[in-house]
Amino acid sequence: MDSIYRSTDGREHIQGWCTRRLDAWPVPHERTTIAANGARTHVVTAGSGPVTVVFVAGTNFNASASLPLATALVEAGHRLVLPDVPGQPGLSDEARGLSGGRLSWYGAWLSEVLDAVVTEPAVVIGHSFGAAIALSSPSPLIDRLVLVSPGGLGRLRLAPGLLAASAAWFVRPTPARSARLLRAMVAPGHQPRPDLVEWMTLVARHSRSSGAPGTAELPLRNVPRLVATGAHDTFLPPRRLSPVVHSTLGTELRVIPDAGHLVVEEHPDRVAALI
Repeated sequence: MDSIYRSTDGREHIQGWCTRRLDAWPVPHERTTIAANGARTHVVTAGSGPVTVVFVAGTNFNASASLPLATALVEAGHRLVLPDVPGQPGLSDEARGLSGGRLSWYGAWLSEVLDAVVTEPAVVIGHSFGAAIALSSPSPLIDRLVLVSPGGLGRLRLAPGLLAASAAWFVRPTPARSARLLRAMVAPGHQPRPDLVEWMTLVARHSRSSGAPGTAELPLRNVPRLVATGAHDTFLPPRRLSPVVHSTLGTELRVIPDAGHLVVEEHPDRVAALI
């Protein structure tokens, strides 16, 4: 098996961090492991309420790295489901290349996750790569999509500053370089939380990206879609994302002020309010 982890010790460092963060999370929750599209999938469930919300995180993120948003969604009165995406650092399947480079594989994976953990139609929130996965799922259990800084609609273009920060972080990861990269992904003046700096340093030191397939192939089944991004998103600037959202999805882009690409991290309450 070609693993996303550079070593056994690296896997233990990553998974230990995730487990400790979940152990320390004060919100009551349950953790289960299911099989979805042939991949071992770790799922966190929390909260209760009439609406079930499924959150699919972006590249290099997972449930443990998304606890501010998870807390906001539970406090808003929702039942929350947080699956770790296979092939990404976390507690799910570590195999690289599961998808064969196809977003449709991830769409089928999400459909099987929903079949296993959801009994009634749910709202699916996807961030970045997670939004591309959500867009690719034909599941009849998806009632609405909330797509935040969505990938899958076109190619990403990295600004020179972001490219330099990303390369430095990847080649020789340190907390300072992780913080620099994260600052490039949030609005000016915002500072990443220490936990996230620690996480991104571990990711660069101990894992290898499984790659994020490109453009989503939208299922025939159409569902209501709300699309939002940060005003300072350096990966997907609103001026470029807005016309693509309009032409591809037939809806208007909502722009969240004082936020960058990591709007789910910067303003979890605003994202929760989109439900």
